This record gives sequence, structure tokens and C-alpha cells, in this order.
Amino acid sequence: MHTTVVIVGAGQAGLAMSQRLSHHGVEHVLLERGTVANSWRTERWDSLRLLTPNWMTRLPGPTTAVGEDPDGFMRAGQVVTMLDDYRRAIDAPVVTGVTVTAVRRAGTGYVVESPQGRWEAAAVVVATGAASIPRIPALASAVPNQVDQLSPIHYRAPERLDGGPVLVVGASASGAQLAEELALSGREVVLAVGDHVRLPRTHRGMDIHWWLDAVGILDDRIGDRSDPDRARRLPSLQLVGSPGRRNLDLARLQDLGVVLAGRLASITSGRATFDESLPATTSAADARMGRLLDRIDAHAIEAGLHDELEAPSRPAPIRVGPGPGAIDLAGFGTVVWATGFRTCHDWLPAAALDDSGGLRHDGGVGEMPGLYVLGLPFLRRRKSTFIDGVGPDATELAAHLVAMLARRPVPTH
Repeated sequence: MHTTVVIVGAGQAGLAMSQRLSHHGVEHVLLERGTVANSWRTERWDSLRLLTPNWMTRLPGPTTAVGEDPDGFMRAGQVVTMLDDYRRAIDAPVVTGVTVTAVRRAGTGYVVESPQGRWEAAAVVVATGAASIPRIPALASAVPNQVDQLSPIHYRAPERLDGGPVLVVGASASGAQLAEELALSGREVVLAVGDHVRLPRTHRGMDIHWWLDAVGILDDRIGDRSDPDRARRLPSLQLVGSPGRRNLDLARLQDLGVVLAGRLASITSGRATFDESLPATTSAADARMGRLLDRIDAHAIEAGLHDELEAPSRPAPIRVGPGPGAIDLAGFGTVVWATGFRTCHDWLPAAALDDSGGLRHDGGVGEMPGLYVLGLPFLRRRKSTFIDGVGPDATELAAHLVAMLARRPVPTH
């Protein structure tokens, strides 16, 4: 089969790119291993809600519905419905049930191979997302065999876990949310805490994402970062989307009885050892939060909003000790590895990948001509992985792709 562009993946990133290519009149097809919004259907826990408010579910083209509560937070199933509706509205040419196994160069274009068929195209857009494979540390192999291990994409609800206490490793958004949910269910929980970003859910009566959007932080460009790699590795915000817009931080978890520990350092003979970094990382997170809230308050004054909003206040600093130095995992039922994700692009040409297996690119434009990627952390701007961020990225990358096509032959039909 011949087409001009193959998009691999039909989540929010792939659909946004489809809309922009249709806008330019570029023939294309989306190949999806499951169904539209597959990861939202199959890789989210039952209670999960978006971290961003409903008004931030903006995609290019047709207006996406935010329901009757623009300041609420969609559940995963609602995101699926929204993306299904968007697919129909833009008439996206999605082919489902296609597992791409290889992409290789063929003349000036590409051949995309799968057990379900073969496509030839001038360009390929990788829109498989940033959460392809859980990043599980090597020391997981030392966890006792009787202890169950899983990542957030395999977790569903507290009652689905084996009995016994739970060790959650990682205290960014996923780890903090799961630790809270497990503690509320009555489980004993130990949370291993590394670097994290603490923010209040609201500040001066407005959602923190309203402020990040208003100040322009979400539109920070990767080209303005002195250390792009570090910017892309920053942990996700320690937040939860909830109807009551509650805060979620280490203080909240301590109040629920969660035992806070430092970074997991080793597992030997079934014994997990933690370093003594907890007070330092917690203090650093408080300091970063303070600097950001200072910036927000300065913006409020500059924008003439200071007298219209609630008076500024700050969450109290979190007081923690060093935490336990070690625990015996023999008494635990489960370890949850909330340690992030890595992409898997081993089906792409080897020449397109760096030493770690990541796609070589500059803001989503691959070093190999005609190869693009969308939906990665801080791809072009800070919000690149948000539903609200894939649209602006897709707009710019589609324009680049169209200009590229104008300079080279397109496969004939």
C-alpha cells in the first residue's frame, strides 16, 4: 500500500498530527496496534484522572468538549470518549490492530512493515508516546520471589493487589497518587522518595495549571533551556486531579500514615536499603516551589490581578526525618515501580537511533530525513506531553513535513 505519510500511533499525538496533515491536504494513514486511545483504555488505573483541568483538553481543529465542568478533571474513560469523538470529527484514517514491526529506508522514503500489511511512504511520524515501557531498575531482580512486582500501567485498584504492605518506589505524580490510594484503602505503605516537584493544586484561588499557562511556563521552548536533556528528565508534578482540588504532597501522605523513606539504594538478601537523602530532597522541592510561587505572584502584580485574587499564601514546609534505613521485603505483598518510562523504538532504522535507543531528533524532526516524532517530554515546549501540548507541536512539525515534501519526490500511487 502507498501513502504520503504513515503515522504510528492513534492517541492524542497521532490524531493531532492527522488533523494538521488533513488541513494541509496531505494523504496519510494512522497505524494503531490496538484501538484509538489504546493506552488510555488499557494502561490506566481505575481511579485515575487527568492532572490538567478539562479546559486544557485542547486539540487542533474541532473544539474538544470539556463537559459542564471546565475546571474538573477527566477520568481515563472520559478521555477515551473525547478522543473517539475527535477521531470521528476529523475523519482520521485510522487502521487499528496493526503492530508495526519495522521501518526501513527505501530510496527517498520508507517502508513500514507489520504482520497485517506493508506501507510505503515518503515520511513516517512516530506518535507512540513517552510511556511505552516502564523503566524498572536492575535491582528489581533482587526482590524476593514471593513479592509481587508491577508498574503503574499494570496497577488497577488496591483490592487487586496481594495482601500485605506495599513498597512504592518513586514519589512523582503516579507514585504519590498510588501511595495515597493504597493508604486510604487501609494498606501499610512505604514510599521511597527521590527528586520530586511539589506544587499546590491551587494558588490564590486558581488552579496551578492556570498559573503555569498564564505565566507562559508551559510554553517554555526546549531551545531556551541550557541543558535540554536535564529539562526532559524532570519528574512530573506531584499533583492529583480531584473534584475537591486537594493538595497531594508528602505532608498529606504522612498524615495518612505512609512511611516516607529516602531513595531506594539497594536490595540484598531480601532487605531494601534506602539512602539518607529524604530531608535534602524534600527541602529542595520546597525551595523550588517557593521560587515558582514568587514568580507567579510577580506575574499577578504585573498583570493587574493582585487585588482581584485571594491573598497569597504558601504551603508550610514539610518536615521529615531521614526515614527508615532499611526494611525487610519478606513481609511485603507488593512493590510498585513508579520509576518512570522509557520509549521503545527498536523497530526504527538503527541509523536513526542514539546509543540509548532513543530517536535522534531536533524538536521532533529526526536526523534521518522524513522521520518525525511527537508526544515526548519537552519535545518542543514544556507541555509537549500534555493533550494541550501535542497540538502546537503537531502544527509546527506538520509545517516542516509539508515543506520537506515539497523539496523531494513523493512515492507514486
